[in-house]
Amino acid sequence: MGKERRLLALALCLVLGGGLLAAVLGASRAAGPHPQAAGAGPAPSDYADLRDVPPASEPDPAPGAEGSAGSVVVDCGRNAEGHYNEDNLVVSPGLPAGAHHTHAYVGNLSTDAMSTDASLDAAATSCRGGDRSTYYWPVLRRPDRPGTRPHEGSAGHGNAGRILPEASVRVEFRGSPVSKVVAMPRFLRGMTGDAVAYTADSDADVRARWGCSSAPDRTTTRYPRCPEGDSVTRTLVFPSCWNGLDTAGEQPRSHLKFPAAGGVCPPRTFPVPELRLSLSYEVPADAPLALDSFPEQRHSPKTDHGMFVNAMTEEQMAAVVSCLNEGRACHM
Repeated sequence: MGKERRLLALALCLVLGGGLLAAVLGASRAAGPHPQAAGAGPAPSDYADLRDVPPASEPDPAPGAEGSAGSVVVDCGRNAEGHYNEDNLVVSPGLPAGAHHTHAYVGNLSTDAMSTDASLDAAATSCRGGDRSTYYWPVLRRPDRPGTRPHEGSAGHGNAGRILPEASVRVEFRGSPVSKVVAMPRFLRGMTGDAVAYTADSDADVRARWGCSSAPDRTTTRYPRCPEGDSVTRTLVFPSCWNGLDTAGEQPRSHLKFPAAGGVCPPRTFPVPELRLSLSYEVPADAPLALDSFPEQRHSPKTDHGMFVNAMTEEQMAAVVSCLNEGRACHM
């Protein structure tokens, strides 16, 4: 009897041990190719001396005869109002603090998790021309400096340090190199980048490019080490091929797609104005940087991302489309 009990106990230990090992391996796989301690900071490999980054070998395709070569710059300031929160209206609407990190905004001054189309339409804006759209992105911090101001300690989840204010924010719309563009529908939601790129299986959705103000032809997916006196730059380009049906989609990426390298939209999508957010920061050359992120993403620069909600009036959007399709350079 005692021998049977010992054998039963041994079998039970083997089963439990195997289950524990499977759980550990499963968690490791779920964490992706780069499992790390939650809240860990950027590694030395996350930085690149921009002098070692080659110039871009493939410039943006030049617009052809049927293209839309114009550009529209929307003056929305640089978040002098201090509009920050831990919400994400595009990805997790109705869920306060659903982003688990802090976002900075320009444009619509009311945007938070509880915003609706109606509330956005009625709110004030930082854009001089009256554009009530909302444009936002994760804040960039100096983890070697303590955060003492509002929103510098509220995000938690390993996001700590002084928030770096944007020295400049450029909101720009561009056309398509191969065709005319059509109007975005009101309250179209869009996003670019991959907030979980560090643990993802590939870099397919990594979109943000980092650089230095003195070398606009050199960009990287790592934090740049810039010459003294240069500004650190971030560029976020959004998808510009709309399915013609949805303003939000079942998934944030399902209704807006990126064009192919030559500028051609995927089948059953239509070219709309391409949004580009260009941000710059005044940072000492050797300062550490940390993008707000989920804890397991380890503040990787590859996780940079941005969101927007188009709240332009139909008249404002028509003016954008006209400017792009006629090849003019316009300001709003």
